[in-house]
Amino acid sequence: MKYMILSYASQQDYDNMAGKDAGTPAWSPADFAAMGAFMESFNKELEESGELVETRGLEAPVHTRRIGSGNGVPVVTDGPYAETQEVLAGYWIVECDSFDRATEIAARLGECPAPEHVAARAYADIRPIQEARTEPEY
Repeated sequence: MKYMILSYASQQDYDNMAGKDAGTPAWSPADFAAMGAFMESFNKELEESGELVETRGLEAPVHTRRIGSGNGVPVVTDGPYAETQEVLAGYWIVECDSFDRATEIAARLGECPAPEHVAARAYADIRPIQEARTEPEY
């Protein structure tokens, strides 16, 4: 079974990682390097175990476009969006034996080095990937 692990951040988080004080303390170069080293190791372990299908980090919310519809006409809005504090920051697609194993993998993200104020509010979602069109199970 495949699962998607989703991580979240805000524009403020991206600004802080870039070294900008955006209302919360900026990350130091050492903070950013520690996070990068953790992610490289984490991804390599998943690749070596055969569980990693794909992973990507996403650009900052300021580089986002949202498309909607207004009176049947496409409406494009550039990000970031004031009404949205957190956005998808990155994802992993893993293929493993169970939802519990996918949850164990996602829980390891809590070991990622980050400034304390960032780690305190970090979370990830885990969702099964629907492989074929089936009746929904809600």
